[in-house]
Amino acid sequence: MSVFEEILSYIYSGTLHVSLDKVQPLYQAADLLQLDYVRDTCSSYMAMNVERSTCVDLYKFACVFSADIVQKACLQLIHRNFVEVASSEEFYSLSVNQLTEIISHDELDVKEETTVWEAVVRWVQHSREDRLQYLPSILPHIRFNLLTPYNMVAILDHPLIKEDPGRSAIRNVVKETSNVNMKRRVGMDTLEMALVFAVRTKEMLWMNPGEGKYIKCQYGISSITGAVTSDNDIYVLAEDSRKKCALFKYNHVENKWERKSSLRRDIMDNEDVFDFLIEIEGQLFYLMLTSSVVVLKKYNQHTNKWRNCSTPQDDGWLNRCLAVSCNQHIYLFTDKPTELLVHCYDPRTDQWCRKAYSDNIPEVYNAVAIGTEIFCTDMDFEKTLVYDTEADSWHELPGWQYTDQGIENVTLFAIQDRLHAVVEGLMDSSSGGSRVVERAFLYDRCDGVWKALSELPGSDWFMCVPMFPVARMYLPYLDTQGAAST
Repeated sequence: MSVFEEILSYIYSGTLHVSLDKVQPLYQAADLLQLDYVRDTCSSYMAMNVERSTCVDLYKFACVFSADIVQKACLQLIHRNFVEVASSEEFYSLSVNQLTEIISHDELDVKEETTVWEAVVRWVQHSREDRLQYLPSILPHIRFNLLTPYNMVAILDHPLIKEDPGRSAIRNVVKETSNVNMKRRVGMDTLEMALVFAVRTKEMLWMNPGEGKYIKCQYGISSITGAVTSDNDIYVLAEDSRKKCALFKYNHVENKWERKSSLRRDIMDNEDVFDFLIEIEGQLFYLMLTSSVVVLKKYNQHTNKWRNCSTPQDDGWLNRCLAVSCNQHIYLFTDKPTELLVHCYDPRTDQWCRKAYSDNIPEVYNAVAIGTEIFCTDMDFEKTLVYDTEADSWHELPGWQYTDQGIENVTLFAIQDRLHAVVEGLMDSSSGGSRVVERAFLYDRCDGVWKALSELPGSDWFMCVPMFPVARMYLPYLDTQGAAST
């Protein structure tokens, strides 16, 4: 059906069908014919379906037609993925006004201002004869005050400036801008942090024990599991009731959770439930297991709906289980009395298969993936095994065995691809008696030992399932939105 046939169908039936391949021409037609509903519907559809591969194209379209909500959604994605976007062919097609709009924002996710300078250089050199004239108007949007003296000298000696006939004017702009006290980009103050849920309250804890950074936040939801996508989007699943859950997505800029969808859990009143939110290549999956049912669902962020996927064969094995995303697959660990079973799900074929089992660790209490390996530990932290997903083999991790009194729980997680653990247990108190503490540890793979880090603030954090989702957090947003920082 052509665009104008779609318009006529809408006029006569009131029904509008929008798709990615025709949304832009449909918007143009609606704009020409002043059909506000069709235009607004197309705007909302584009804003909800912006992706890294389309954000520059949609941004340019939104600029031409002043589609504000689309432009805002595109800018947010461009800012968050600036390094990748600035290396794409589409980036070179931006106009000078569009380029300066993008690089002028505080929200640009770059670690160093040299990244912005290098992007501008590539944009100019892509069509040097036509674009060199714009350089003096672009340079004030680069925050030269954030550069080191060494980088400043390198920029002033760059051929683009040094060999230009009007280089004195350009050099003056660079020097003048370097004396302006411009704000740091938000990406310059990021830190990988693990998210920990509270047991009885609606509090959450963002933490990086190696940096000694802990930030408590009250969000008003009680989470049961979480996951982080490759785009650094953070999702959690929270209980509305025992038989109903809600999916929330984290808004980094506003430091709040936004409700996305609901999920029903068809479970009996007294049976144990294991819930897992799992990410594979940007796709979100929900896995639920009980003694009577196994459910796997895939989330479509464009339609905000879930669809059923295949489930592993039920051998009557469920006692305790754990699910981890690794190497573009889901690995489900379940235990029998004498051995550990491993089930593997391939999302590309929607099929499960059985992998090598281990009888050295009959129960996996917690696990985390780093690269193509999955690190597993038992409840008492007496043994840590590593499953190599490529070799389909197991080996034991050498090092410390935790022997302090009263181990209650242990959770593994990875920050900057380094293995961490939080151990919950009893510790002697000088005032008499014992207290429950949660202490973080870092595994030194070179020395084969666990090294103690700091204690977590408080002692009411959920240490078993779920595992801690880890994301890159923007500290200026996290620290200034009413969060309690320690």
